[in-house]
Amino acid sequence: MLDKTDKKIIKQLKKDSRQSLKDIFEKTKIRPSTIHSRIQKLLEDNTIEKFSIVTNDKTMNEDFIVFILVNSNKEIPNLFFKKSCIKDVFGITGSYDLVMKCKFQNIGKFNDFILELRKLPEVKDTLTMVSTIKIKERL
Repeated sequence: MLDKTDKKIIKQLKKDSRQSLKDIFEKTKIRPSTIHSRIQKLLEDNTIEKFSIVTNDKTMNEDFIVFILVNSNKEIPNLFFKKSCIKDVFGITGSYDLVMKCKFQNIGKFNDFILELRKLPEVKDTLTMVSTIKIKERL
């Protein structure tokens, strides 16, 4: 269970995980040695799974963003989800089984992907929604 100190540290790391212990101290007034030991504990117990970066979609040439609902008749092979265009996949309730967030260079790359997805014998149906504007993406 996370306590108030852990939550303060995580809040700062979510804003910028490159912050130094001193920077986090200045914002939280938690001693740097405590911050360090808490971060190590959070890593060990997998509360913090990894540190990563957020890139600019346009600069990365991935600014064609699509959400795809997938209805399947059995489990789609995990190998398929390793494609670099697939950013997030969630199992969902309702008429569809999965929702995928995908990013593409252009509509042509998206078209190639959706045709490949629909050829999978496990896929019964898809519903595609193209993003028109990014309002908020990260917490």
